[in-house]
Amino acid sequence: MKISLYFICLCFCFSCANDPVEEKKVTSPTQVNVLEKDTAGLVIAFYFNDSLKEGFTYYKDIDEKVSRKNLSYQNELQSKTQALENFVAKKGAEANQGLLSQNEIAKIQEKAQRMEAELVQYQQREGARLEAEVMRELTAINNKVKSFGRKFSEANGIDLLLGYADGGQINYVNPSMDVTRSFIEFLNNEQKAIEADL
Repeated sequence: MKISLYFICLCFCFSCANDPVEEKKVTSPTQVNVLEKDTAGLVIAFYFNDSLKEGFTYYKDIDEKVSRKNLSYQNELQSKTQALENFVAKKGAEANQGLLSQNEIAKIQEKAQRMEAELVQYQQREGARLEAEVMRELTAINNKVKSFGRKFSEANGIDLLLGYADGGQINYVNPSMDVTRSFIEFLNNEQKAIEADL
């Protein structure tokens, strides 16, 4: 009996070993074009992002314009808030002294609610408008820096131009690669040329 069981198991193993195994086809991913370059001649340079805010005249002009508009917005918002607070305080004092009728108090409450609603609407409308303008201006500045950065790099044989900022992804850059001053001069000259053409 043991021999029969052994024989059956042995036949089963041989039959399984002879089953054709389906081969899985391995497909390669899409071919990627890789630029091979001798890095011995690679030229890398960087500029300090923060310096653009101080040295690029166009950036400073836009920043001053936006700052003036923001200050104007803040002053107007403060003025409207103060007017509402003064109205509520004055009418509240009159109500506490018994100088107002119930009908007058109801009208004052309605006016205070309207003033508050107008304040909120102003804050939302003008705040959103100012934010959108800031985003447009920043996009315009970034596009100029990108476009001028390409021209600057091509003119100076730079293969890779990096914008360096504290807390950014770059931990260290050799100071000999710093082209900040030259890049800012180039930006200002290019901007002057554009403005002269207008």
